[in-house]
Amino acid sequence: MKPFSRLRNIAAPIFVVCLFLTIGTTAQQLKTGTIDRKALVNRHDIFIKGTKMSGPTQVGNGSFAYNFDVTGMQSFSDKYPTLSHWGWNSVKPPAGLTSTSFKKTLLDTHGRMVPYEMADPNQAAMGGWLSSNPHRINLGRIGMEIKKADGTIAQVKDFENATQHLNLWTGIAESKFTVEGEDVTVITTCDGNRDIVGFKIESNLLKQGKLSLFIDFPYGNLTIFSNASDYKKPTAHQTQLTNTGKNSVLFDRTLDSIAYQVACQWTGNSTVTKQKEHRYTISPNNSSSTVEYVFDFSPTKINYQLPSFTQIVTGSTAHWLTFWKSGGVIDLSASKDTRWFELERRIVLSQYDMAINASGKYPPQETGLVSNSWFGRAHYEMYWWHAAHYALWNRWPELNNSLHVYNDNLKYAMKRAARQGYLGARWPKCPNLFNGEEWPDGKNHAFLVWQQPHPIFFAELDYKAHPTLATLKKWDNVVEQTANFLSTYAFFDPARKQYVLGPPIRVVSENNDIFTTENPAFDLSYWRFGLQTAQQWRKRLKLKPNANWDKVMKNLSPIPMKDSLYEQWENIENPWTKFNYEHPALMGIYGVLPGNGVNMAIMEKTYQKVQDVWIWDKCWGWDFPMMAMSAARLGHPEDAVKMLLHPSPKFGFDEHGFVGGGNPYPYFPSNGGLLYAVAMMTAGWNGDKNVQQPGWPKDGSWVVKWEGLSKAL
Repeated sequence: MKPFSRLRNIAAPIFVVCLFLTIGTTAQQLKTGTIDRKALVNRHDIFIKGTKMSGPTQVGNGSFAYNFDVTGMQSFSDKYPTLSHWGWNSVKPPAGLTSTSFKKTLLDTHGRMVPYEMADPNQAAMGGWLSSNPHRINLGRIGMEIKKADGTIAQVKDFENATQHLNLWTGIAESKFTVEGEDVTVITTCDGNRDIVGFKIESNLLKQGKLSLFIDFPYGNLTIFSNASDYKKPTAHQTQLTNTGKNSVLFDRTLDSIAYQVACQWTGNSTVTKQKEHRYTISPNNSSSTVEYVFDFSPTKINYQLPSFTQIVTGSTAHWLTFWKSGGVIDLSASKDTRWFELERRIVLSQYDMAINASGKYPPQETGLVSNSWFGRAHYEMYWWHAAHYALWNRWPELNNSLHVYNDNLKYAMKRAARQGYLGARWPKCPNLFNGEEWPDGKNHAFLVWQQPHPIFFAELDYKAHPTLATLKKWDNVVEQTANFLSTYAFFDPARKQYVLGPPIRVVSENNDIFTTENPAFDLSYWRFGLQTAQQWRKRLKLKPNANWDKVMKNLSPIPMKDSLYEQWENIENPWTKFNYEHPALMGIYGVLPGNGVNMAIMEKTYQKVQDVWIWDKCWGWDFPMMAMSAARLGHPEDAVKMLLHPSPKFGFDEHGFVGGGNPYPYFPSNGGLLYAVAMMTAGWNGDKNVQQPGWPKDGSWVVKWEGLSKAL
C-alpha cells in the first residue's frame, strides 16, 4: 500500500469521528470576539409597519426610558409615559396620621401572636396611603402635532405609510410617515448616561408652519395599574416656564413631594406658548425643513449647557456599543432547526429590554419603565427573575447597580423579623425601596416567604464570579441575618420531630389557603439551599458552623410527596386537577434550584406529570423558562427548547420582545427568566459533569455558538 493511501484511510475515520463530535455537541464555545455581535444584534432590529403597535418602542439607559409610538414621539395618546428611577411622588397621609399610625394585624402563629402587614377595613384610608405612596410618576409627555390643510390636527388615521426602525446596536429609532402627501422623518434617541432624549425632525411641514411639538405634564396616578399619569388634576401640581435663551427654555415642576426640572433646547428658532395648564406648544419657525430638539429631565437644578442632538446620538451609540460588546453572547444562526431565528430574536430583544428596564439603581417593577404596576414598586420575589441572568451573562455592572438594596434595607428587614419574634432579617415582598418597608396587602405581602433566600443566592453568584475576601465581606452580614431568619422561621413540630414551614404561609403560586398550608415544596428546597450555602459562607470566612442552622437543616421536613410524585405543598387535595395552574413551582426545586433535598427518580416522574396535566394558558411568563431549566437538568433538552418557544399567550414575545397575557404588561420576569434559562442550557450548571451545552438537543439540529457565559448554580 502506498503511504499516501494508508494515511488517507486512517484519516477517514478520524474525520468521521470529528464530524460526529461536531454534530453531536451541536455547540461551540468560542474565544471572546469571535462572533460578529453587530450582525447578530442587527438582524433582530425592530421594524414596525403601520400605526398599530402592541406596545411602545423604547429608548433608555437603565435609569430612564422614553416610550413612544410610530411617530417616534408620544403623539397619538397619553398611554406611553416617560419614566425614571428617581421620579416618585408621595401625597400627604390622611389628616392626623403618619406612616407609623397603621396598626398591624395580630394572628396566632404556632402559639404566638405575631403582627402582620395586612389590609384592615377599619384602617382603609391609611392602608391605601401606605400602598400607593410613593408612586412612580410620568415625567412628561412629548408629542407632535400636525395641522392639516383644513386647519384641524391630524389624527392617527391621517398618518400614512408609517414605518419605524429601531437599531438595537445603537439604540436609535427612525420613524417615517406621510400626512396629506408630505413626508416626515423623526430620529429618536436617548443619552447613555444622562436622562436626556433627543429628536431630529425632517419635513417640509416645518417650513409650512404645520408641524409643532407639545409637552404635557401630568399629575401622578394613584391607580395600582396605570400609565403613571393623571391629566385631570391641573390644580394639584405646578409647572413654571422660564425662557433661558433664544433657543432654550426650562420647565420647573412641583408635585407634592418631588420637584424636578425639564430643560429643552433646539436648533434654529422656536416659540413656546402655553396651550393650557401644564401643556405647552413648541413651534419652530418656517425657515428650515430640519429641526433638532433635546429634552433633559433632572431631579436636581439644571445649570449646565445641554448637549446637542449629535452628542446625544454619540452617547447612545457608545452606551450600546459597550453593552453589546460586554458579557456573553449566543449565536444560533448555523442551526438547522427553523425555529432558531425566533428563539434568537427573543434572546436579543430580551437583552435590550432588560438593559433598559432592569439594570438601574433599584430593582425594577414587573413592568419596568414601560408602565406602572403596583404603583411602580418592585417585588422582592421577582428580583431574582429580573436580575439573576446578569450573573450568567457576565454583566456585573448592570447587576451591581441594584444589589445594594439588601445592605441598604437590612436594618428594616431585621426590625421586621424582631417585631415578629424571629432572629435575622425578614425581607418584604413589595417594599418601599427607599426605606425597605412593606405595605399592607390582603394576604400575599404578609405571608409570602420564597423571596427570603434570594440574597444568599445572589451572594453565591457573586462569589462564584468573584471569589475574594472583598465579596465575602460585601455579603457577610446579609447572608448571616438571612440564614438566621430561615432557621428561626422554621417551626419545630414535636409530634413530627421535624421543622415545618407555615402556616400561615403563601406559596409561590399564591393559590393556597394561607392558614392551613404547610411545607411548600419550593420553599423547603430553597430553605435547604439557603442554610447549606450560608454554612459554606461561614467556612470561607474560617468561622465555625452555626449549630442552629445545622439542627434545622438536619430535621427540616422532606419535600412533600404522594404516590411517588412531588406536590406543591403538603396534604394538598386534588393537586393534578384542582391546582394544576399558576406557577408549577415544584419544578423549580430542580431547575431554578440545584435540587437540595430532591430525589431524582421522583423528580423525573413529577416532571412528566406536570408536562401532561398543567394548564399553561393559566400560568405566567417565567413559568416557561422555569420548566426549561428543569427539563435541561433532567436531560430533556428538546423539551427545554420547546418551553422557550411555547405558544401560550402568556409567553408570546411581541414585536418589541414584550410578553403580555394580561396585567401586568409587559411582564419582564419572562425576559429575565428566558435569559437565565438559555445561558444555563448553554454554559451548564454546577454538577453537570462538564457535558458541553447540556441543555441543547444533540441531534445536530441546533448549532449554538457562544462566548462569555458562566455556569448556573
